[in-house]
Amino acid sequence: MFEKYDVIVVGAGHAGCEAATAAANLGSKTLLITMNMGTIAQMSCNPAMGGVAKGQIVREIDAMGGKSGIIADKSTIQFRMLNRSKGPAMWSPRTQNDRMRFAEEWRLTLEGTPNLDLWQDMASGIIVKDNKVCGVKTSLGIEIMAEAVVLTNGTFLNGVIHIGEKKMGGGRTGEKSATGITEQLVEMGFEAGRMKTGTPPRVDGRSLDYTKMEEQWGDEERGKFSFTDTPTPTEQRCCWITYTNSEVHETLKLGFEKSPMFTGRIKGLGPRYCPSIEDKINRFAERERHQIFVEPEGWNTVEIYVNGFSTSLPEDIQHKALRLIPGFENAKMFRPGYAIEYDFFPPTQLSLTLETKLIKNLFFAGQINGTTGYEEAAAQGFVAGINAHQKVHDKHELILKRSESYIGVLIDDLVTKGTEEPYRMFTSRAEHRLLLRQDNADERLSPIGYELGLISEDRLNLVKEKIKNAQDIIALAKEIKIDKEIANPILEELGTSSISQSYKLHNLLGRPQLEMKDLRRMSKHFDEALNKYNKETIEQAEIKIKYESYFDKEMEIVEKMKKMEDREINPDFNYHSLNSISKEAREKLMKIKPRTLGQASRISGVSPSDVSVLMVHMNK
Repeated sequence: MFEKYDVIVVGAGHAGCEAATAAANLGSKTLLITMNMGTIAQMSCNPAMGGVAKGQIVREIDAMGGKSGIIADKSTIQFRMLNRSKGPAMWSPRTQNDRMRFAEEWRLTLEGTPNLDLWQDMASGIIVKDNKVCGVKTSLGIEIMAEAVVLTNGTFLNGVIHIGEKKMGGGRTGEKSATGITEQLVEMGFEAGRMKTGTPPRVDGRSLDYTKMEEQWGDEERGKFSFTDTPTPTEQRCCWITYTNSEVHETLKLGFEKSPMFTGRIKGLGPRYCPSIEDKINRFAERERHQIFVEPEGWNTVEIYVNGFSTSLPEDIQHKALRLIPGFENAKMFRPGYAIEYDFFPPTQLSLTLETKLIKNLFFAGQINGTTGYEEAAAQGFVAGINAHQKVHDKHELILKRSESYIGVLIDDLVTKGTEEPYRMFTSRAEHRLLLRQDNADERLSPIGYELGLISEDRLNLVKEKIKNAQDIIALAKEIKIDKEIANPILEELGTSSISQSYKLHNLLGRPQLEMKDLRRMSKHFDEALNKYNKETIEQAEIKIKYESYFDKEMEIVEKMKKMEDREINPDFNYHSLNSISKEAREKLMKIKPRTLGQASRISGVSPSDVSVLMVHMNK
């Protein structure tokens, strides 16, 4: 019935969709297996993409030829650039999305991708011969052969849903869990664990009183994720903000004795940075209120996502507490919130390509690796799909460095450090975040996408043109001088010191009070010259001028670290022979088997002195 495939992807969530399209677009004959064709690319939790650090990841995926940014743009109902009041390293795009349209756009994209087949079935196991994966087995008893397999099972591996004292098997509300794969992998020698995540109740928007809430509109100057010509929304939907109170908290406490979190029925650790409402009340008892974001699920639905109210308390307690929130006095629930517990595999069992160390040509991506978030999953799926294709066709592997992408930070953190709780990306995790901004993702990564074959030469040329145009603007700013008579009135207006002689525009822009628009007021020639450039290019030039000295210092650090990052270690190196390093370091190094000296230096338990000893032995 089935021919042999190059790549089989198991699971059609965010990781699976990116993995399947990446492999297929590179030329691999690809099969995407999903348990339900009707829930492809389901936004299981909040209907939004991006956010702090996550927005940077979406732009990076897009810059290399992935699809998440395009899908998000096509289904946007509101766009906001977060952290605009901070430096550009912190600017993070975020969209509120139409849940149904998002899934539909992914479905249409998959169906329109050459080399990609779809099959509805449950993968119950993998086929392995001579320590190499050869295909998958399904619940229908079918064996489908392939050169490589990517597992992106999400929360479905032995998933259990908890609502109060009730629990039921399921990978998502209304959908059954997946069985068989965990047990088989554990039998093969893989280490498995349990994690937990949760979701809030959904309510009928017609039953809410929005006059008691704060309006939250998107940006007037609307942006988007993709560097391609995806449409910018002409209209947006409003979100709202309200707050819990002491009455809400006391009502929720009535259900604590039935909470699966507090009674110990849930063993897996939940996400530290996205706790349930009961966890917030328990951990932050001094807080009188907590913020609730009231988010519409789409253009044409009344369903509302109650962001900030994730819970697994009994449904009657959820309902009573909800109705004590301002604006929710008459709220009608569509479905209660719940917690879900599922299997994951500590990612230290993977190489930096996301291929497992135990079984060749088997790749893991997404929540199976202990991460949380659509964006983190999509990034892993994208990289795993690429590397599965590259491995099958004997091409060079894709390993992104920490100094060139958030995706590189994400994967290096997972593989090198592991995680004991759902991993979420933050800007603080990236030591070179000033270089890894959302605005320059195309400059950093589109050449890689072009080299792989995922973006066209025309698109790469547009990136080169953008770089050149920004350089031209910078050069012009260095040429044009402004007399003090023209500059000083504007400088005084902006609250910065006046100048005693003529100044170049480039030097003036270094002041934090000044923006490019202020320079345009000072020089008609400069203003007219900038009219031929688009907003993104002008913004890029402004950032480069303002933070030039910081970029130079950051690049010096990157170059110093490059010597360690480029120093590869023999994968068969016997760390047990290094008696002069600590026992813990020997054990950790043998387990992780770092690819480079730089990676070895980031392993928990490996000290700088251990790295020095390792370097000496490598020199020998």
